[in-house]
Amino acid sequence: MNISASSVRFDEHTMWVELTDGRTLGVPLAWFPRLLRATPAQRDKVEISRVGLHWDDLDEDISIAGILAGRGDVTHRPDHAA
Repeated sequence: MNISASSVRFDEHTMWVELTDGRTLGVPLAWFPRLLRATPAQRDKVEISRVGLHWDDLDEDISIAGILAGRGDVTHRPDHAA
């Protein structure tokens, strides 16, 4: 099954991704610090492709497979060890 995003919208704390299979996923913006810090206008400049979401101005790429697997920003690393 090939599932992709059909639309993306935001509220104050969540990115809502509509999928082509009819599901809507709510993803916390806290999972993606660049999106969390972005302005609403910057967030709205999303490009939807077959495999994911891209924000050129924010240098952010999010795969639908990653969202479905529950993965947040894999490039962000904590400043300290646990």
